Amino acid sequence: MSSSRGEAPLAPPDLHGVVALLRHGESTWIAEGRFQGQADPPLSATGRRQAQLAAVRLADPGRPPALPIPTGPPGEIIHSPLARTSETAALVAAAITTSVAPDGAPVPVRPEPGLLEIGQGEWEGLPGTEIEARWPDVIAGWRRDPLTAWAPGGESVAEVDVRVRIALRGVLARMAERLEPTPAFRSHVLGYADATSTDPWSLLVAHDGVFKVVLLALLDLPLARFWSFPFALCGITIIEFRAGRPRLRAHNLTDHLAPIDGTAIREEEAARTRSGAL
Repeated sequence: MSSSRGEAPLAPPDLHGVVALLRHGESTWIAEGRFQGQADPPLSATGRRQAQLAAVRLADPGRPPALPIPTGPPGEIIHSPLARTSETAALVAAAITTSVAPDGAPVPVRPEPGLLEIGQGEWEGLPGTEIEARWPDVIAGWRRDPLTAWAPGGESVAEVDVRVRIALRGVLARMAERLEPTPAFRSHVLGYADATSTDPWSLLVAHDGVFKVVLLALLDLPLARFWSFPFALCGITIIEFRAGRPRLRAHNLTDHLAPIDGTAIREEEAARTRSGAL
């Protein structure tokens, strides 16, 4: 069965497993209201705290409310090469190695260029107000239909989809290699006894814009749905595979960030979503 884009499915047909998505913490440029794209500002102090809280949550997934991921460490943590994602991934890897990994064996961590944020060209580093003043029609088109308008000198969503799919095929193929030789029965219906604790899983640490493309690709949804799924800073999304078929088990979980007074951050995130900033 081919995908809606006429390609072979991303997941091997016998795959049982989980892909978890974690967006990075707040960067200094997010705090300043600047468009980022593939520019490389570091995490802010708040962003490091968010990443630490996400790390604790992923290192203890069974804590109520339990995350629907298998027990034990992920087979690998794959992250965008940028500083804000690299630092977030390193904090998570350290927490999981300390709390979950058997005998303290380090979790494999590797950068993946295919997960770089969508390039924002001439908009990178600029505040949204300046972009609106200099490119009013283009930014309006980007917010309305990102398949026909994007940042001058930046990447189109279709271009990003190509590199994302290459990266995801590698992630899912490596997960399939970690399957048990004779896997136990896994129900497609929630509530029945299941064997998820033995399944492989992988963690991806990346960005809002590229994760929108990742999720659409994994769920085989059209790119026109780009703005349908928000990704909060250090929010967790979980996609489960049953016999190669994906299902969205959780999206944009942020309960682990409760120790932070997030009112200002939520307001900033809402403003960035309205502006189209990545």
